[in-house]
Amino acid sequence: MKIKMIGTGSAFAKKYDNNNAIIEVNGFRLLVDCGITLPKALHQQGIAFSDLDAVLISHIHGDHVGGLEEYAFQMMFKYNRKPVLYIAESLVEPLWEQTLRGGLTQDPLTKLEDFFEVHPIQPNNEFEIHPGLTVKLLQTKHIPNKPSYSFIFNNSFFYSADMRFDPELLQQLVDEGVTTIYHDCQLEAPAVVHASLEELLSLPESIQSKIWLMHYGDTIEQYEGLTGHMRIVRQHESYEIN
Repeated sequence: MKIKMIGTGSAFAKKYDNNNAIIEVNGFRLLVDCGITLPKALHQQGIAFSDLDAVLISHIHGDHVGGLEEYAFQMMFKYNRKPVLYIAESLVEPLWEQTLRGGLTQDPLTKLEDFFEVHPIQPNNEFEIHPGLTVKLLQTKHIPNKPSYSFIFNNSFFYSADMRFDPELLQQLVDEGVTTIYHDCQLEAPAVVHASLEELLSLPESIQSKIWLMHYGDTIEQYEGLTGHMRIVRQHESYEIN
């Protein structure tokens, strides 16, 4: 499994683009989230929407779903096919009613399924997206009463959505065999809806050594060498995940 970070920045990042990625297994390309900056960031890297096989959405904040309207329209009008959408069952209705309906609706196209091949996923169950690629959705803490799901790929790779500091969950994941953790990180404290760097630095070395920091602000260069045993995920770079 290989992951390429299309962007590594926070919702407000201007330098690093929204935190979106492509996971590739055996030639299958899965887009993980599709934020506001994603269409331009893909274009700058020479990747077309038609090069993607599916998209997986974590929650409905703009830096994670703001590019879906263009994705849908490009696939419809340029490539004449529906993109494949994997999403938690609880997010299907709010994604359409609260986010995409206003921009996409045009008679007779009036529902999410008119634009996407929708595959709802039940959380806490392993789901095969493609041979060699499974995902389990875990609802993680972010905004009260606004569901947000992080991902476990192939039982070994944890990719956080936006989530608050949850050391008990991280310890549980490591105990259950997770070997790599990509974790969103708010650089400045105090953190409210994200884990802060200060909080993540309080983790034991056994967990820190498995963590790669992403979804950070534009001042990340100031924190080089100040992230303990945790490494920094770099924009546009590809990484092998075992």
